[in-house]
Amino acid sequence: MPISDDVLKQMPPTPLDEIVGRVRDGDLFLCAGNDPFSRLIGWSTKSPWTHIALAFRWPSIGRVMVFECVAKIGVRAVPLKSFISRNSSGQHPYPGKILLARHEQVAERLGAKGSAAARRLADAAVDRFGYPFAAGEIAKIGLRIMLGAANIKLPKSLGPRNEFICSEYVGRCLQTLQIDIPWDGLGFLAPDDFAACPEVHAIAQIKTL
Repeated sequence: MPISDDVLKQMPPTPLDEIVGRVRDGDLFLCAGNDPFSRLIGWSTKSPWTHIALAFRWPSIGRVMVFECVAKIGVRAVPLKSFISRNSSGQHPYPGKILLARHEQVAERLGAKGSAAARRLADAAVDRFGYPFAAGEIAKIGLRIMLGAANIKLPKSLGPRNEFICSEYVGRCLQTLQIDIPWDGLGFLAPDDFAACPEVHAIAQIKTL
């Protein structure tokens, strides 16, 4: 069942230490932010969901890492505690709400830790770390957002290559598991397309810091 827009009202925030043990590799963090770029995404999709990121556990150091693609910086990894404490601009406390969600096919496709599928997913996520956005790439992202707001189909020439918004990045990672998130082809694959996917379920709202 798709995640409803009012799920954050139905699920009370839960402290991180009560949730961290439930996080699995490939889980999703759906965010409803209110910083300027988040408001742009929400405006273009008419949805509360403005950002999405991917979870990976790092057992040797006892951390859950969050893989995300953010404006100006590009693709990066941050500890979950930092992710729920501040946004990519350093704004503290986190300006919005965060939902832990899960695609029901991810665990099945990943299999055991260290499997070939898990390696493909990790490679797809990590190989793009540190890729900075040039001005032209930011312009392409902006054009995709504008096309989505105008309900215009995405021309191939504007499709993402190495420049992504958050949801395009996560979608590209999940494709390594042969998981495609349905979307209408208007502008860009958006965070709310993940929320609307019948195979994505809400797990818990995380209390931000």
